[in-house]
Amino acid sequence: MLLSLVSFAFATTCTPGPNNIMLTASGVNYGFARSLPHMAGVVIGFVVLIAACAGGLGLLFTAYPAVHVVLKVVGAAYLLWLAWKVANAGRPQPEEGGVGRPLTFLQAAAFQWVNPKGVLTALGAVALFVRPQSASTDTAVLLAVFALATVVSVAVWTAFGTVVSRALREERHARIFNAVMALLLAASIVPMVI
Repeated sequence: MLLSLVSFAFATTCTPGPNNIMLTASGVNYGFARSLPHMAGVVIGFVVLIAACAGGLGLLFTAYPAVHVVLKVVGAAYLLWLAWKVANAGRPQPEEGGVGRPLTFLQAAAFQWVNPKGVLTALGAVALFVRPQSASTDTAVLLAVFALATVVSVAVWTAFGTVVSRALREERHARIFNAVMALLLAASIVPMVI
C-alpha cells in the first residue's frame, strides 16, 4: 500500500495543475528565493487540506452538495484572477528588489481550499489510503508522504521557472510566456466545470 501511496502522491503533485503553473510563473518572474513563501504556502496549505479531508470534509460535500458548487465558482473566479495577474506580470525580475511580488504564504495556503485539483486529490487520497480500522496511522503516513511529494514538486516547478527565466529577458518573450501560462491556468478550470 505504501508504494501505491507514494506513486499516487508524486503523480498527483508533480503533474501540471494550477499550483505548478503558478509556481513556474513565479520562478520565472520573481526567482526561487522570492517564491519561497509561495512554495511554503502550497505545501502547508495542501497538507492542512488533506488533514481536513481525513477529518470529514468529504462528508460535508456529500451532505451539502451546494458547498461543492460554491467551491467550484469561487475556485474558478480566483483562478481567472490569478491568470490575469500572470498574464500581466511583465519581464522576469531579479532575485531581489524587483517590481511586483509572488503570492504570499497565506494567499498560497488559502488557494489550496479552492484549487479543484488539490481538493479532488485530497479527497481521493483519503478515500483510497485511509482505512477505518487504522485511520490515525494511515492519516499520519498519508500526510507525511504528501508533504514530501509536495515539497519536491514545488521545488522542481519553481526551479524550472527560474531556469526558463534566463531565456525570457526580452520583454516580448516574457509576455508570450506569461500569456501561455495564463491560458494554461485558465484552461485548468475546464475539468472542474465539466
